[in-house]
Amino acid sequence: MLNPWADPGKPTAERVAALLAELTLEEKLAQLVGVWVGISEGEEVAPAQHEFAEPLPPWDELTKPGLGQLTRVFGTGPVDPLVGAKVLAETQRKLVANTRFGIPAMAHEECLAGFTAWQATVFPVPLSWGASFDPESVERMAREVGLVMRDVGVHQGLAPVLDVTRDPRWGRTEETIGEDPYLVGLIGSAYTRGLESSGIVATLKHFAGYSASAGGRNHAPVHMGPREFADVVLPPFEMALRLGGARSVMHSYAEVDGVPPAADPALLTDLLRGRWGFEGVVVADYFGVSFLETAHGVAGSPGEAAALALTAGVDVELPSVRCYGEPLAELVRSGVVDEAHVDVAVTRVLTQKCELGLLDEGWEPESPAVKRGEPVDLDPPALRDLARTMAERSVVLLDNEAGVLPLGASGAGASRIAVVGPCADDVLALMGCYAFPNHVGVQHPDVELGVEMPTLLEAVRAEFPHATVTTALGCEVSGDDRSGIAEAVEVARDADVVLAVLGDRAGLFGRGTSGEGCDAEDLSLPGVQGELLDALLEAGKPVVLVLLAGRPYALGGYRPAGVVQAFFPGEEGSGAVAGVLSGRVNPSGKLPVQVPRGSGGQPTTYLHPKLGAVGGVSSVDPTPLYPFGHGLSYTSFELTGFESAEELPSDGEVEVSCLVRNTGGRRGAEVVQLYLHDPVASVTRPVRQLVGFARVELDAGEERRVAFRLHADRTSFTGRDGRRVVETGEVSLLVGCSSTDIRWERTVRVTGEDRYVGHDRVLVTPVTASTP
Repeated sequence: MLNPWADPGKPTAERVAALLAELTLEEKLAQLVGVWVGISEGEEVAPAQHEFAEPLPPWDELTKPGLGQLTRVFGTGPVDPLVGAKVLAETQRKLVANTRFGIPAMAHEECLAGFTAWQATVFPVPLSWGASFDPESVERMAREVGLVMRDVGVHQGLAPVLDVTRDPRWGRTEETIGEDPYLVGLIGSAYTRGLESSGIVATLKHFAGYSASAGGRNHAPVHMGPREFADVVLPPFEMALRLGGARSVMHSYAEVDGVPPAADPALLTDLLRGRWGFEGVVVADYFGVSFLETAHGVAGSPGEAAALALTAGVDVELPSVRCYGEPLAELVRSGVVDEAHVDVAVTRVLTQKCELGLLDEGWEPESPAVKRGEPVDLDPPALRDLARTMAERSVVLLDNEAGVLPLGASGAGASRIAVVGPCADDVLALMGCYAFPNHVGVQHPDVELGVEMPTLLEAVRAEFPHATVTTALGCEVSGDDRSGIAEAVEVARDADVVLAVLGDRAGLFGRGTSGEGCDAEDLSLPGVQGELLDALLEAGKPVVLVLLAGRPYALGGYRPAGVVQAFFPGEEGSGAVAGVLSGRVNPSGKLPVQVPRGSGGQPTTYLHPKLGAVGGVSSVDPTPLYPFGHGLSYTSFELTGFESAEELPSDGEVEVSCLVRNTGGRRGAEVVQLYLHDPVASVTRPVRQLVGFARVELDAGEERRVAFRLHADRTSFTGRDGRRVVETGEVSLLVGCSSTDIRWERTVRVTGEDRYVGHDRVLVTPVTASTP
């Protein structure tokens, strides 16, 4: 006879309740922790990793009560995929055999730019997803990534990052999707939906406020009012829960107005579970529970930290056990912490395991890859094709005023090309800090990269086979060594055109110029790259600036002939950039973050009210060099035939439409953008706010009618009383090709009564593109 919890024919709640009733306190707490095998090896890949790498008991003793999660079996070191899958299966088999009830662990991995494992496809970073303005491709990418992870036995992916960029000096800007909450929410929901459709539990992070840290410093306090928090920070998480179906949320490191999210029941319980109805599992960001004691100073011991986090709503301590083990057990036994809090968290964890089939009678630890027994390809052609699509659609042509681009695929426009700069011949310059080669691989210099990835220099040589391509380093990405600049200038003088390939080298905790813990004091190009660019510009040859970077940099002091921006475009990124340079690829990316003019103290976003813009009250002009939503093409587009009603019921919707026509000579894609402005409201409102967009591909001469269905809920904002309100009165609707390239504006009156809305409000502006 089956144990009731092992019978898949019984309701999940009944199965979980039956199992919970049999567990001892120690067995319950074991379900609320992860274990990171090999945590003390190598350099840190998590903050304070070695500080908390306390000796653990032998495996059989440690896991005898059970185990909630296995941390990064594939993502900690370079392991052959099939070997890793076999190790994971054997680990699960021993765990099941060694415990009273044989409950398997959930295995989680990072998947921020693809599966963070050796030999796995390296996709563009999330900032590139934002630049693509292409939710459909992002969803396909996430599904394929998830299927690969499931194939080797992984259950949970720690992605997507839904932090909205607030200060691009923050090192993790590369991990964000952009500076607009609607763009972040729509793209992030697509990634979530893709992961979940593959069977992987998507984990939304970092909930919430992390990207608004003071001065752009990682883990720094967040000084943000509740309205900004509600209107800018929270909406992407709402969208990914409702529209993406995420089953997990990870709390943020950064304290908001003095309260760390890991110890905030108002955020993790009242809002997330109470008002939003989330029923999944909240996991700790790595060592986030311990940080309540060691970094935030709101707990005096590991036990106190555990009590704060558990009662606030953190279900699982990751990546290893420190607080939720014996320290928490002592508080429960002494009555300081009610065991009912433990039961609630364990019920959530077991429910998720039940839904994944881990409690079913006859469950087998062998993943499909292990059962096949054949070598595992984590970078199959289908994923490389998706990586190429994402890279090509995310490259942004910022400037081409001199008309030097495209160079021509034959090289006829430039028979001598100088490819100069620290990122030109460095494969690591194509990847973010959560790509395996940068995240872990750099710690293993004797191990090959794991995926085929040409540098940009190699891609340019392949793209222009008839051109003479020369190169020089010029300088390093960081540091003050100028000794190579003179050689770079000499190489430039002998060329017809110069490609100045500058930008970042992603790393962790100060080991790079971009990435987690690699924050910037200002937005000038790192090291002496600015001096190199100045010297190249003075050489008298046309210079095309190519940026491979994790954040926007201030470019107002330079006047190159062209500017191409790629945000860490991944393993197919060099070919995508080279294709844009030659014209083989028609650029269609749009800026998900604005590019500033000056490097100084003006880190800001386009979501500013009237007084945030240039004006006579300040001598500082914060106007960006290139605005949010900007991106050029090798063809041209015309927007005409605008239509819209003049009234919008406060509980209804209005259709806004226009004709978009490709008036150039080749196929291309335009992103038609719909913005909103509320000129008179009870609180100040942004001068521009993205409320809809459509990426439209058109052949030369082709035309489509793009129609947005805007619901009045999309005009809502958090009022003075803290409630989200749709206010009646006049609003402006604007349609264009960037936040400043506005082709049409219409005043629409919101009629009826003011109306309060909640989590069930309309979150999306549906859009269609049809033949007129």
